[in-house]
Amino acid sequence: MNSSLFLSQLLNGLQLGVLLFLLSSGLTLIFGIMNFINLAHGSLYMVGAFIGAATYNASGSFIFAIAAAIISSGLVGLLLEHVVAKPLYRHDHLYQVLATFGLMMFFNELAIVIFGNRPYYAAIPSALDGAVTLFGTQYPIYRILIIAVGVLVALGAWYLIQKTRFGMLIRAGASNSPMVSVLGVNIDLLKKLLFMLGAGLAGLAGALAGPILSVQSGMGEPVLILALVVIVVGGIGSIRGALVAAMVIAVIDTLGRAYIPQLLGSFMKPATANAVGPALASMLIYVLMALVLAFKPNGILAPAKR
Repeated sequence: MNSSLFLSQLLNGLQLGVLLFLLSSGLTLIFGIMNFINLAHGSLYMVGAFIGAATYNASGSFIFAIAAAIISSGLVGLLLEHVVAKPLYRHDHLYQVLATFGLMMFFNELAIVIFGNRPYYAAIPSALDGAVTLFGTQYPIYRILIIAVGVLVALGAWYLIQKTRFGMLIRAGASNSPMVSVLGVNIDLLKKLLFMLGAGLAGLAGALAGPILSVQSGMGEPVLILALVVIVVGGIGSIRGALVAAMVIAVIDTLGRAYIPQLLGSFMKPATANAVGPALASMLIYVLMALVLAFKPNGILAPAKR
């Protein structure tokens, strides 16, 4: 096994895991506390990518672009909570799925109207457009930045959830939302803040992913599917579960795409192995989800229910 290739793919897996964590952490809390299924969460990721890319292209400031993406996505999330989510809290999940699926289609078409049907160019900042040597392997500085941001957000989320009153209410809401409301907590305000926080994290993920992925209409759907797998595996309502599951799923997917075609190539034609390998790597994620559902239906780190 090529150690340089393994380290590079492992770091790629960690970087993908960070993006999945940023997207799924807000989604798992929204589902866990509000009991609301938001299929438009991937659209907030797309909003962050477009706003971040457009702001950077216009201003040349990467920090300003990231801030604009977070704020814009957060405000869009707040608007969606008030206009769409709030009236549907007491309805069946089917209504929530249909409404947010319609929103997802709306945002995709709106992106085409504003930015066109072609991928929108998002440049890597010149200061971050390079590589460093890690254990003998050249790795892009920008991808290291994404991993570092993920670590900082994970630490910030831990502090917020474990050490603040807001975090205490989030944990209580994830365990027993009706009881929190009965105790006099303004649950509507908590839901708005939580929805806005989740949307802001999704926008941050989109802004960071923009320079290394294709910024275009519909870019939120594939990553939304992975985020849903993450919250099922990690446990609905668990930030810690989302972090662990995101890293495990991303590393499995990345290493599988790198090494399964090589293994298949030993007894298949190279073209066939390269076509079948990525598909099998994607299947491993869903096999993992099926195993978790079979043996730990609530997720590997689901919050305790009282």
